Amino acid sequence: MNIGIIGCGNISDTYFNSQKIFNNINIISCSDLKKDISDKKALEYNVKSQTVEELLKNKDIDIILNLTIPSAHKEIIIKSIENGKHCFSEKPLAINFNDGLQIQKISNEKSITIGCAPDTFLGATGQKARTLIDNNEIGKVVLGTFNIMSHGMEDWHPNPDFFFKPGAGPVFDLGVYYLTQLINLNGSINSVFATSGTASKERIITSQPRKGEKIIVETPTTLMGVLNFNNGSKIQFFCSWDVWNHTHSNIELYGLEGSMILPDPNFFSGDIKVSKKNNNWIKINNDKMLLGIPNLSDIGGSKVANYRGIGLSEMVDAITNNRQPRCSLDLALHTLEVMEGIIKSSETNKIINMTTKTEKPKILDENKIQSLKK
Repeated sequence: MNIGIIGCGNISDTYFNSQKIFNNINIISCSDLKKDISDKKALEYNVKSQTVEELLKNKDIDIILNLTIPSAHKEIIIKSIENGKHCFSEKPLAINFNDGLQIQKISNEKSITIGCAPDTFLGATGQKARTLIDNNEIGKVVLGTFNIMSHGMEDWHPNPDFFFKPGAGPVFDLGVYYLTQLINLNGSINSVFATSGTASKERIITSQPRKGEKIIVETPTTLMGVLNFNNGSKIQFFCSWDVWNHTHSNIELYGLEGSMILPDPNFFSGDIKVSKKNNNWIKINNDKMLLGIPNLSDIGGSKVANYRGIGLSEMVDAITNNRQPRCSLDLALHTLEVMEGIIKSSETNKIINMTTKTEKPKILDENKIQSLKK
C-alpha cells in the first residue's frame, strides 16, 4: 500500500528507513507544517513533498502515517478518515479519552482501519515473554511492578517543550510503552489508583540549540499508583521525570510458580530473566529472533534492535487480509483510557474504573514476521 507521512520530525527517518526492512511499506509523499522540512525529507528519500491538504487528498495514497505532535493526532486521524484513508498514528492515539472515542465512532462509521504505536511489544522481548507466560512458565501472574525514572528530556531533545504539556508527561510519553506491553502480557485493566506530583514548575533546557530557555511544566512529572487487571492481578507503577538515578527494574511480574524481569519495553529486544519459585534467575537472550537481531547502533555505539515500522507493516497485512491489526484501535483506546485514568485518579484521589476492554493481541510468530520482511 502507498503511504503518505504527515509530520517530518525526528521519528520520520525511522519510518522512511523501515521500507528497507519490510516488504509492504511504500512511502510516496510527505508533508509538514514547515514546508522546508518536508522538502528536505522528500529530497533525501526521493518522495513527493506536499501540503497537508494536498497529501490528504492524494488519491494514490492508501494510508496516512501520522507523525505529528500528540495534540494534533486526533485532527489528522479524523481528516484521514474523512478522506477515505486508513491511518497509522504515533502514540498516543489522542490527548484525552473523549477524543479517542470520537476517532473510534467515525472510523467504525466509515469502515476505516486505524492503527497506533507503540509497536515495540511486537518485538523479540514482548513476544518471547508472552509465549513464556502463555506456556505457564511462572504460573498465573498475580502481582508486578513497573518503573520509569529519569530526569526528563530537556538534557538531550532539541525541542523538549511538548514533553511537559497535557498529552505528554512520563505516563503519556513513556508509560504508554509499559502499559501496552503489560496489556500484551497480562490482558486488559479494570481500574487504576494514583497519586502525582511535580518537583519543579519550570525546566531549563540544557540541550542545543535552545540551551538556557525555560519550559513551563503543565502536566505532572511524577505519578505513582496501582493497576488492577481484569484477571485479578495488581501491578504497582512509579513514573517520574524527577529522578537522577535509581536501581529499579523496568518491569517485574510475579506469578504463582515464579517471577520474570523484563527490559525497557521502549526497545525491541533485551534479556528476560525467569526464576522458578525461589531458584536462581535464568537469563533468556532474544537476539536471534527476527525482531531481536541487532541492526542499528545507539548513541553510545552499542548495537541494538530497532524495528519500528513493524506495526505499520503488520497493519498493511491486516487490511489486505481483512482482519484487525495487532496495533489496533481497541488496544490504543484502552491504553489511552488507562493513561487518562491515572491522571484523573491522581487529581481526585479516587479509584477510576475503565469502561473499555481489549483482547490480548495475537502472538506475532516468526513465520509471519518472515513474510513481512524484505
